[in-house]
Amino acid sequence: MDLSRRRFLEAAVLTAATAGLTAACGGGSGSGSKDSKNLKFWYWAGGLSDKVVADAKKHFSDATLKTSVIGGDFKTKLLTGLKSAASAPDITGLKGEDIASFLPNANRFIDLNTLGADKLAPDYLSWKLKQATSQDGKLIGFPIDIGPCAMFYREDLFEKAGLPTDPAKVSAQLSTWDDYFDAGVELHKALRKTFLINNIGSVFSMMIGQGTKRFIDEDNKFIGDQDHIRTAWTTAVKPYTLKIDAKINDNTWNAAIGNGTLGTEIGAAWHALDISNAAPGTKGKWRVASLPGGPSNLGGSFLALPATCANPELAFKVITWILSPENQARGFTDAALFPTAPAAYKLPALTGGDAFFGGQKTIEIFGPAAEKIPAAYEAPADAAVSAAYFNQLTAIEAKGKDPDDAWKDAVSQGKQIAQRQGVK
Repeated sequence: MDLSRRRFLEAAVLTAATAGLTAACGGGSGSGSKDSKNLKFWYWAGGLSDKVVADAKKHFSDATLKTSVIGGDFKTKLLTGLKSAASAPDITGLKGEDIASFLPNANRFIDLNTLGADKLAPDYLSWKLKQATSQDGKLIGFPIDIGPCAMFYREDLFEKAGLPTDPAKVSAQLSTWDDYFDAGVELHKALRKTFLINNIGSVFSMMIGQGTKRFIDEDNKFIGDQDHIRTAWTTAVKPYTLKIDAKINDNTWNAAIGNGTLGTEIGAAWHALDISNAAPGTKGKWRVASLPGGPSNLGGSFLALPATCANPELAFKVITWILSPENQARGFTDAALFPTAPAAYKLPALTGGDAFFGGQKTIEIFGPAAEKIPAAYEAPADAAVSAAYFNQLTAIEAKGKDPDDAWKDAVSQGKQIAQRQGVK
């Protein structure tokens, strides 16, 4: 895993803003036999456990799974492949940041509820299933993973600053964003070279994920100027005004993690691997506490069956086997894919202590957060609209732009993007 995964949200929204979001797929649904034993299976590097996929080929020995790990822009290549039955995969991954753009064309995929997904639904997180459900109730994706968020912090630096160090106490005493920022002020006062956060965009994205509304509502109306977005914006700007923001929006993050410039990080469960890869010398010094303000999610993808799938029943058996709780636990071990089936949270792969985090059982933080993440409607144009806000937050940090002026420009630009995408 590299830095690009840590910053996938920024890349996703910028790409969406310039490329548009409508995922119209040409070609008709397949014709002829639907009982083929040959299935083409597309996913991207790190999107699934390669070991579990290899075992799926053995488990379904009466079938031929031709797997392809697709590099580059997965969404663009998938859209090209979906134009005809001959080129389309029978099973495909759908990235979490792209799922909303596919929902208006749900008929290009098989409704997994018709294959029995509705019966399996109680075993998976309902809010994640909702992300892949069209407004008329079609489920186009079965959830691979999620990104429940938390606060990663340096226990040694907290101790030097006189802050609580035990994860339970940190979670309790830094339970609100203001509590978190107050701790950041104390941390920076005691250790002048240490800052609380890498950039204010991270706070903004966490807060948006903590709510039940985003930038566009279910009636396709722009709501990016309403109080829930304004509150997230105002809160996100506070670390900047308090001078506890490291203002890192480039590739200096790796060094900052290793040299103590950053005393905390807020991010998804998979971010733990980013931190350990960037700063192996800090092993044992980090801990994990609950995210201030409540649970939030960042990332997480799906497996889907295009309408041209050669054998939907067999393909559905394949994806549900790969994404069983037991195999999701293996996916967590192999590829840092946090499970969408809560039963996996009780399995040894997740309940053991993590040496990098001083032996802490981090599932005690991430598990409860995963189950309490609020469900929110994400419109196809949501990512493109949100790009305007992240760009303006960066302008505050990089150019010293007045936060109120930046807010006005973010709303104006967001509304323009929304209108170009057909939003009211």
